[in-house]
Amino acid sequence: MKNMLLTLKGPMQSWGTSSRFTKRRTSSEPSKSGIIGLLAAAQGRRRVDPVEDLVDLKLAVRIDQPGTRERDFHTTHSFDGETSYPLSDRYYLSDAVFVVGLSGETSLIAALNDALVKPKFPLYLGRRAFPPMTPIRPKLSEGNLVDAIAAYPWQAAAWYQKKISRKTTWTSSSPLDLENGKVSLEVVADLDLLPEDRREDCIFDQVHDVPLSFDSHHRQYEWRDVVRWKCEVATDIAAAETEPSFLTTHNPGGMW
Repeated sequence: MKNMLLTLKGPMQSWGTSSRFTKRRTSSEPSKSGIIGLLAAAQGRRRVDPVEDLVDLKLAVRIDQPGTRERDFHTTHSFDGETSYPLSDRYYLSDAVFVVGLSGETSLIAALNDALVKPKFPLYLGRRAFPPMTPIRPKLSEGNLVDAIAAYPWQAAAWYQKKISRKTTWTSSSPLDLENGKVSLEVVADLDLLPEDRREDCIFDQVHDVPLSFDSHHRQYEWRDVVRWKCEVATDIAAAETEPSFLTTHNPGGMW
């Protein structure tokens, strides 16, 4: 067994698990169907091609930067302008960053790694209008996926880390622990990835995002059990860098 870690970041992402008709919602983190679709696209698979081997992959997602949920009021017309389609509300996450961990057979992980480096089809973050900000470069590791995703460095943008560090100065509700150099991040993973003796204070849930078929004429999904918890990730943000300058200095003529 081998692990693969992916950093997903982009101006917009949308990971629907319960969208119906004119309401296209997004989850707070990447769905298993969205990740499998991304992997299948990288390998050049068509919608009618089987994905059973990808479904068997174990999935864990770390929310490094939750982003902001936004709504797009969507209007669509035919190319000739004669047909108007129903109005829809499409939700997405703005400025979100996730670390996605996958675990599976060594040969499959190796093949997916090669495909992501040179994808056959364009890659998107849940919706075809949302490409990643940078090329997706997998990081491979061995051992327990839960431990691997906890050991991976914090991937949030510099401006977000600075924002969180400033919040730490004012309130105790910040996820950042400056004294110990750690940040508390939420992880959502397949239930069987987390040993029973580590499930204290966890939240258990079910999500309907396991794709059996992407065929547009016969899409099928199954439920999976997931668990949510907080993991401590090391960070090198220095306490001296977190205090706003107006708290430590006062120089009205400094701008001159």
